[in-house]
Amino acid sequence: MEVVSENRCFGGTQGVYRHRSQCCGCDMTFGLFLPGGDRGDRGPATGNSGHGNAERGNSNDGQAPALWYLSGLTCTHENAMVKAGAQKTASRLGVALIFPDTSPRGDGVADDDAYDLGQGAGFYVDATEEPWAANYRMWTYVTEELPGLVFDRFPLDSGRQGITGHSMGGHGALTAAMRLPGRYRSVSAFAPLSHPTESDWGRKQFSAYLGRTDAQEHDSTLLMRDLGFDGPVLIDQGSSDQFLDLLKSSDLAEAMNTRGQEGRFRMQPGYDHSYFFVSTFMDDHLEFHADALRN
Repeated sequence: MEVVSENRCFGGTQGVYRHRSQCCGCDMTFGLFLPGGDRGDRGPATGNSGHGNAERGNSNDGQAPALWYLSGLTCTHENAMVKAGAQKTASRLGVALIFPDTSPRGDGVADDDAYDLGQGAGFYVDATEEPWAANYRMWTYVTEELPGLVFDRFPLDSGRQGITGHSMGGHGALTAAMRLPGRYRSVSAFAPLSHPTESDWGRKQFSAYLGRTDAQEHDSTLLMRDLGFDGPVLIDQGSSDQFLDLLKSSDLAEAMNTRGQEGRFRMQPGYDHSYFFVSTFMDDHLEFHADALRN
């Protein structure tokens, strides 16, 4: 794993790292914020094994709980890392932040001229159709390969994980939380793409990547109806979001209400889809996850 950069940040370390992804068949880059301060200066691991399972044993002493942040269309690992304003509160709460990329990248990776397909638009699925199948395995990347790497190389507690995301990343966060019961203690989302099987943000991508549009396993509204989540949920949606017709977040709110899901769905008056919206409510989400990760 290559260290791209490491910067001191609110008593912790904001790092950017690059590694060769076996499942995506290309180099992948991710951001990781490790809190420090009065919880100890948890620097990144070095060497081949770092803070691996053998060294940790059954203890989580000195290990930070981890919050995954999945970003939206056109984003890289950098957008939320730079724009969400999460590090100060995360440091105070002692929570690590993991920022994966949104798709495979590189000259040899399939792409499309449209902003909502190809590089920057992985949709957190494993593609089965050409030309996407060779590299677009973002479900496996964010739920298997990257967790295996970061929990082996950094002082993170794999038993205390939460997940959040924005827009396409909210879709990824919610589907991962419901499809992997017991993995995450909490899930939240900012303006999530909530019913992709009934939206042009979803049917187009599922048709291209999966060869079908009825991908219920990647639809958070349908998963909420059928499975729900075994922990607390927090959703924030701006009432002035320019993509409301594509996100279909009201369908998710209805499914949560019908199921009696533990959680809150908050419509925020006047807010749009931008990172100004995300950064406004980021502290609320961090506090929400920290409460779940402490208990």
